[in-house]
Amino acid sequence: MAVSLSFIIGIIGNVISFLVFTSPIKTFWGVLKKKSTENYQGLPYITTLLSTSLWTFYGILNPNGLLIMTVNGAGAILQLIYVIIFLIYAPMDKKVKTGKLFAILDVGFFGSVIVLTLFAIREEIKLTFVGLLCAALTIGMYASPLTVMGLVIRMKSVEYMPFFLSFFLFLNAGIWSIYSVLVKDFFIGVPNAIGFILGCAQLILYSVYRNKSKKPLEVLEEEGSVTLKERAVEMQEHGGDGEEVDLKNKSLNKGLSLPKPLIKRLYSMPTKIMKTISLNSYELDSAWALGLGEDIEAAEKKSSLV
Repeated sequence: MAVSLSFIIGIIGNVISFLVFTSPIKTFWGVLKKKSTENYQGLPYITTLLSTSLWTFYGILNPNGLLIMTVNGAGAILQLIYVIIFLIYAPMDKKVKTGKLFAILDVGFFGSVIVLTLFAIREEIKLTFVGLLCAALTIGMYASPLTVMGLVIRMKSVEYMPFFLSFFLFLNAGIWSIYSVLVKDFFIGVPNAIGFILGCAQLILYSVYRNKSKKPLEVLEEEGSVTLKERAVEMQEHGGDGEEVDLKNKSLNKGLSLPKPLIKRLYSMPTKIMKTISLNSYELDSAWALGLGEDIEAAEKKSSLV
């Protein structure tokens, strides 16, 4: 009964893992249509290719590793396709960097593991050696969203944490954790249990910040507003009335044809800029179009000609 249940759970795990592996298809379909990788990075696909390759090798070594071998073998093929597409359409600098990483990790490191395992390590510890490597890489994969979770807390926005990807990683880790208990496989169980906990944390964060998320632009506008107000107060404290500063420099302006004092120009600008920040995006564009931006630019040109 335990064997049949573990097989069923393993099949479910295969399906979910395959969905995770196919999630970048939409991204790379866009790369093919645009013939450009734009701002995408190749490192996630390089490391996932290494992870799936090692798990495939682990499944081959493990007498009960058929389900591990099949899903990770399919995942390795998909990741290899992603890497090839990336190398074809990436800019030259990214192409060189990604090519080096591919050669070092997916060819050099993975090849060294195979050679060491088959020819330099005793038979009884081969599975342990490869299993430890696989577990370490999987823990790293599940820990990578920690930076995104920190961004979500700081920005109070879930825009950079896609729900479905987090949800499927959570399911994937949970299913394989159950499978590891049934087959008593420590190397599968530990990393996926950690992944399950981190997946829970991601979903909790999503539920907390989903309804009160602010767009990153709104957060930046608020921060900019505070900075501008602080700057205005600071200039009022140190620059006084502005006109007084101008009078003190009047003789210099006439005698040496120097530009108008920088303090006056800076002091006059935040008032207009702070007005624009209090508007919504539509009003902001309208105000700029009606001449607010032109006034600032005209003032700058006039001062530079004095």
